Amino acid sequence: MDDPIRHDVVDLAAAEGLGRHRGTVLPKRLSAAMICNLMFMVIVGLFLFVLPAAWFVWVALQTPNFSRKAAARRLHFFEHGLVEIDRKGELAAFRWDSMMALQEITETYVNGFHTSTTYRYTLHKKDGTVRKITDFYAEPGTWGPFIQQEIASAQLPGMLRMLDEDQQLVFGDISLNRGGIATPKRGAVAWAEIEDVRVDNGVVALRKSGKWLSWSSKPVKTIPNFVLFLALVDHLRRSADAAVR
Repeated sequence: MDDPIRHDVVDLAAAEGLGRHRGTVLPKRLSAAMICNLMFMVIVGLFLFVLPAAWFVWVALQTPNFSRKAAARRLHFFEHGLVEIDRKGELAAFRWDSMMALQEITETYVNGFHTSTTYRYTLHKKDGTVRKITDFYAEPGTWGPFIQQEIASAQLPGMLRMLDEDQQLVFGDISLNRGGIATPKRGAVAWAEIEDVRVDNGVVALRKSGKWLSWSSKPVKTIPNFVLFLALVDHLRRSADAAVR
């Protein structure tokens, strides 16, 4: 959405070579219904004990509805990366072509009914800068996949060149090369032996030909740049199939 951009954000984006501004995501404000629920819990807490009431008041005061610092936070997207403004007003810039992101999406069910989804993307920069971007910001189901896709688009060509030079790529404790895929626990397996790659309930499962159980299962949250990883696996499997034919 359109939102005035601070001058220091513009200067940092220019220094990092992030290119043109593409959009800004604001903090997610509580709805009127949620505010009413919090106020109700405060009243109930006062009847029960002071501590629960104080806790609900503290929670309310941390939200963008009541906190200027929280309301001032921003997630700015640019052509070649992003800039985040944290609660202290400090900036951090990340480029698509060099950053690493870990995603953790948690679905919560109560008695078989979906009650909530939480999002957390942990961004890493080569200089050691780390930022946790969560569903504190509005529409995480949109900007989260966007971050992963932009990383994949920016880094895939360079990684394909590395593979052509017989280099090995590492994603957490998973390593890839033209010959196959390997993990410390499972050892190595050739691409031609990988029959199926499936993502289900936050887990990536790779199954070998003729085997019912997965050869390896890894939580998505442990795989850096998850979408890039899947793109490379798909490319290497297709290349292996084409070579056999």
